[in-house]
Amino acid sequence: MNKELATLLFESLSSGVRLDVFRLLVKQAPTGLVAGVIATELTLPPTNLSFHLKAMTHAGLVNVTQEGRYLRYRANLTVMQALIDYLTAECCTGHPELCLDTGEVSACCDSD
Repeated sequence: MNKELATLLFESLSSGVRLDVFRLLVKQAPTGLVAGVIATELTLPPTNLSFHLKAMTHAGLVNVTQEGRYLRYRANLTVMQALIDYLTAECCTGHPELCLDTGEVSACCDSD
């Protein structure tokens, strides 16, 4: 992972709709969801959702497969993990395992 790719991924997630879609797809991993179910779950108009899914697919956050006349979307968990690794690589002077043991991460991240 490099800075340019990380920036692209964050730009793709900078929309509240896209963040909601990605979190829903992570929750449904590895099966994913068809577009119509995503739209229903998040009460989004299909055309609006299509725009966001296309951007997320282009960034590599989401994979899509054709299933008959439906499109199934899945969160790209490999890319997600690479982004997390990129963000934490230099934590605690290059020892992220030390940072996670302090409780600071859970203290700041408990709210949803």
